Parts: sequence; C-alpha cells; structure tokens
Amino acid sequence: MKRIFSGLIMAALLLLTAGHNDLLRSQSVSKDQTMAAMVLANSYFIKKWPDVGKTIITERERPSNIWTRGTYYEGLIALYKLKPDPDYLHYAVSWGEFHKWGLRNGVKTRNGDDQCCGQTYIDLYLMDRSKEERIRDIKTCIDNMIATDKIDDWSWIDAIHMSMPVFARLGFVYNDTKYFDRAHEMYLYSKLRHGDNGLYSKEDHLWWRDKDFDPPYKEPNGEDCYWSRGNGWVVAALVRTLEFLPEESM
Repeated sequence: MKRIFSGLIMAALLLLTAGHNDLLRSQSVSKDQTMAAMVLANSYFIKKWPDVGKTIITERERPSNIWTRGTYYEGLIALYKLKPDPDYLHYAVSWGEFHKWGLRNGVKTRNGDDQCCGQTYIDLYLMDRSKEERIRDIKTCIDNMIATDKIDDWSWIDAIHMSMPVFARLGFVYNDTKYFDRAHEMYLYSKLRHGDNGLYSKEDHLWWRDKDFDPPYKEPNGEDCYWSRGNGWVVAALVRTLEFLPEESM
C-alpha cells in the first residue's frame, strides 16, 4: 500500500513540475520566506485564540478538541518540528491537558471529527513516551473500533483525513499491523463501496465528498461536483499515513 500511494503522489508532483517549470521559477519563494509566512500566520492564530479551551461557535457551540482545532494542531506540530519554539509546544500540550487528552464524545465514538485530535495527542506522546495519559483514550477509542467488523465509518472523505493517520500512528507506536490493516480496509471501503460505486472517480481521479454527490448527482452545468478541501485532505491523509507505515508495506 505504501509503495502504491508513494507512486501516485510522486507522479502527481512530477506532472506538476514538468508542465509548469517556467511558472514555478518565476514565482519561486525561498525557504526563509516560507518559514516567515508560516510563523506569521501561526502567531496570528495563537494571539487570536490564547485560551486553548475556548469553545468554537458557528451555528452551534462545540468544544475545542473537534476536527477544526485538531487540524490546526497538526500544522502546529509540523511547524514545531521545523522550528522548535517552546511556545508552540506549550500551546499544544496545554490544549491536550485542558481536554484531559480526551475525545469530544468519549472513547466509544467512531466519528472521525472526534478522533482528529488524536493525531496531535500521539505526536506529543512520541515526544515524551513517559506521558502515557496522552495516548490512553485515543488508543482505547480505536481499539473499540477494531474489536468490531464495521468498516464503513468514513462515509465522507474528510473523515479519511481525520482518522486514518491516527490508525497509522498507533500501528507505529505499538508495532501492531492490525491498525494498518483496519485503516486500509476502511480506506478501500470509502473509495470503492460507499455510495453507489465508491467515493472515488476512476475517470477524473478525484473524490466526491459523500454519497450525496456521487453519480447520478450533477451540477446545473451537467458536470460532477468535487470539493477541493476534501480532495486536498485525502492527499494529506495519505501523506500523514505513509509517514508511519512500515517500509515493507504494499
């Protein structure tokens, strides 16, 4: 699985660079400029949300350990690995501690929106393996899922991003292939079986968000409907999963 996914990602990158070399050269950005932009954006976020436990309010109120904030902390940890600012680490650890390293709907939840925070919990555990409380609830949650035969939970493609990298991290931490195997089963179910014939278009090589948007659904102009965020997050999920798969994975 790992080699297949790696090949797809590499092919896409080669296609991009081959077709747009001149454009890329004319718009090149240095590493320092990129880092400065990331630091600036992150500084803005932390200043805007100094209280890590502040609830998120849109059409209703939600706790700060759901997928929206969990996705931010994925990026924060990635930035910390490039620029190990202790303030970044403190901000992430404080978030986990506020929520007692728990999930919105507890360890029995199967919802990827709840499990996204587990990616950061596990990443922080890997920085200090003496802090077993950081991984306790997310491991129990995923173990509860694996104890059943149900594999159709990722019925919308964002969930692949929220949850699949959690399985990969647990497989890495515990050196246990059951996590890799179940993630693969669930991924293939979403890709090939959800909706009418899966959520992945073999013709366009893109993903429909969920069964409400796969054929026969069409936009007013007669075209298929693909959500850019969801497609981007599937790619991100593959990258964040590949990072923790064994080298011999197929």
